Amino acid sequence: MNIALDMMGGDFAPEELVKGVRDYLSEKNPAQVSLIGDEPQLKKLLTQYQVPVNAYRIIASTEVIGMQEHPLRALKEKPNSSIAIGFGLLASGKTDAFISAGNTGAMLIGSLYTIKPIEGIQRPTIGTIVPMENGSTGLLLDVGANADCKAEHLNQFATLGSLYAQHILGIEIPRVGLVNIGEEEGKGNVLAQATYPLLKANPDIHFIGNVEGRDIFLDHADVLVCEGFTGNVILKLAESLHGIMERQNVHTEYFDRFNFEDYGGTPVLGVNKPVIIGHGISRAKAYKNMLLLAQKMISTQLLAKMASAFKA
Repeated sequence: MNIALDMMGGDFAPEELVKGVRDYLSEKNPAQVSLIGDEPQLKKLLTQYQVPVNAYRIIASTEVIGMQEHPLRALKEKPNSSIAIGFGLLASGKTDAFISAGNTGAMLIGSLYTIKPIEGIQRPTIGTIVPMENGSTGLLLDVGANADCKAEHLNQFATLGSLYAQHILGIEIPRVGLVNIGEEEGKGNVLAQATYPLLKANPDIHFIGNVEGRDIFLDHADVLVCEGFTGNVILKLAESLHGIMERQNVHTEYFDRFNFEDYGGTPVLGVNKPVIIGHGISRAKAYKNMLLLAQKMISTQLLAKMASAFKA
C-alpha cells in the first residue's frame, strides 16, 4: 500500500505536511508514503522532525500549481508540478491513492481526466462529514463539485454516498435523505421533484424521503443528497458556526466535532482510484487523518465495490 502526498499544496506546506506524515507513521500504520515536492526542502524538514527514513520516499517536483491558477491550463503547462506528478503516479499504478490540499480545481480536473470516472458514473461527486447531535456521523454530498445537476446525477450520488457510509463510516444500512424544503413527496423545485421518484425506486439504497434544513444535524438520515450549490452553502455555514464558537471561546462536545481536521479531507467519489482533497488551511492533524482515510479506502476496496455496483 503506497499513498502519494502533494507536499507543496496548502497554505502551510510543506512543514505541516511533514508533521502530519510523522504523526501518521509514528502509529505504525501499514502504508508507505510517497512525498512529492521540493527535495532539498523536504529532506531538511524530514530530518528536523525525525521522520523515519525507511517509511517514505521523496519524488522530486520542480513546479507548484498555485491556488488561484486556472486548473486545466496549469495542469497542461506545469507537468512537473506536484499535483501533475501525483496523478501520473496514481494513473500508472505506482501509488494506490493521492492526497493534496492544493488547487481544488486542479484536483477535480485531474481526477476526471487522468484517473477517470468509474464506468457508468455520469459525474463524480465530493462529500463532507456531518456531525449529528446524538454523536453519530453522516455524509452530505455533493458539496461543490457539481453546482448544477440533473436528477440522474443525484440518484448516483445517493448510491455512492450509501456505499461510502457503509464501508468507511461503518453504517450497516445507511438511510438516504433528499435535502428539500419540505418533508412531503412533491415538495421542492423541479430538480427535487424529479429526483424523489428515482431515489424511491433505487434498489441499492435505503431511501427515507425528504430531509429539511432543520433536520440535517439531527440524525434523520445518514446520507444527505443535494446538488453542489446547496451542499456548499450548508458546508460553509457549518464552518462559519464552528469559527464563531472558536472565536468566542465556546467549546462544547458537539460543536467541537465541526472541526474539519478531525475528518481529514474530502474524497472524490465516483473515480477509479482514491483521491482526497484537503482544505487549504489544513495542518498536521488534518494531513494525518487524510492519510488514515486513504488507507481505509484502499483496505476496504471501496472503489472496487462502487465499480461493481454500477456494473451491475
